[in-house]
Amino acid sequence: MRRLALGERPDWRAQAAAAGFTFHSLDGAPYWDETHAYAFTLDEIERGLEAPSAELHALCLAFVDRAVGDAAILASLGIPGHAFEAVRASWRRRDPSLYGRLDFAWGGEGPAKLLEYNADTPTALYETGVFQWLWLEDSLARGRLPAGTDQFNAVHDRLVARFREIGGPVAFTCMEAAPEDRGTVAYLQDCAHQAGLATRFVPLEAVALDSAGAFTDALGAPLGTLFKLYPWEWAFRDAFGDRLAGTPTRFLEPPWKAVLSTKGLLPHLWAMAPGHPNLLPAYFEDDPRKGALGASFVRKPILSREGANVLMVRDGAVLARRDGPYGAEGHVRQALCALPVFAGQHVLAGSWLVGDVPAGLCLRESPDPITGNAARFVPHVIAP
Repeated sequence: MRRLALGERPDWRAQAAAAGFTFHSLDGAPYWDETHAYAFTLDEIERGLEAPSAELHALCLAFVDRAVGDAAILASLGIPGHAFEAVRASWRRRDPSLYGRLDFAWGGEGPAKLLEYNADTPTALYETGVFQWLWLEDSLARGRLPAGTDQFNAVHDRLVARFREIGGPVAFTCMEAAPEDRGTVAYLQDCAHQAGLATRFVPLEAVALDSAGAFTDALGAPLGTLFKLYPWEWAFRDAFGDRLAGTPTRFLEPPWKAVLSTKGLLPHLWAMAPGHPNLLPAYFEDDPRKGALGASFVRKPILSREGANVLMVRDGAVLARRDGPYGAEGHVRQALCALPVFAGQHVLAGSWLVGDVPAGLCLRESPDPITGNAARFVPHVIAP
């Protein structure tokens, strides 16, 4: 892995506008950053990231199978009791999953270390699957990259194929006023359309529940399958949260993905596969075994997003911390594993899965060792 100073294309903003990439800057700060890129060898990608992603995802599915039969495990993950049956039923039906993202500390050398699994509502999808690929093609055409340069990126094609497998029609919903969420959902809706499915967008505030327990649009039309960019931990606590088990509506992501979209997953994975080269030791905060981590660790809320309420400690001293609204459900401790640093930037590697198959890579970098919502997206290549 190495950092390539390429300089940005003078017309990339116009290209972004033409491609529908409307959230390349957020709150006046750059989000997409092509002043440089990261290069990998094919072996680094295949053996260092792709193979471990497939193996860890399989381990996660084995954990779901175990967790749905154990109320204590479900409770430890921050899932409320009234949602247990919705989670169990969706797993028993084998409701299909669309996508997810494993986040790793990985600099191309040594085993990638799993930091968390964004299994329910990960974003950075459009910029990975489309705009990063358009950047590669344009950079090759302009001679900015040598012939033969490639990218670990089958995200778009696999999303279209996965929607074809799932079938339709599919409705899509999110908070319409959130630019990144709306852009992500519009992209996924387009993928479903390319797969030949009938689709429509329903603003989140228009989604309702009818007397028969089906979710509907504002006109009362039932939603057979609904993709929701809305976290399960929020949905479980909404007014309709206790009616999810009986609804005929099917969801993307399905309720069983709530088992994987929590930091509580990390101690359970470590207990299932202690010493796994791609896992970090992790324990619940109330587990006396956390002392094995010593004076260097990361404390994370069981339910949190964008690095909020994360505390990093090295040799007993606070290395970094983020405030936020999370932590009421408890915390986990994970062994400290610093992100690789290039030119003063901490780089987080996100490995995408579509269905059950590793599909691509996204890189986000930040001057802060805790990756938050201000981190920038940086493209990557596989060097010839």
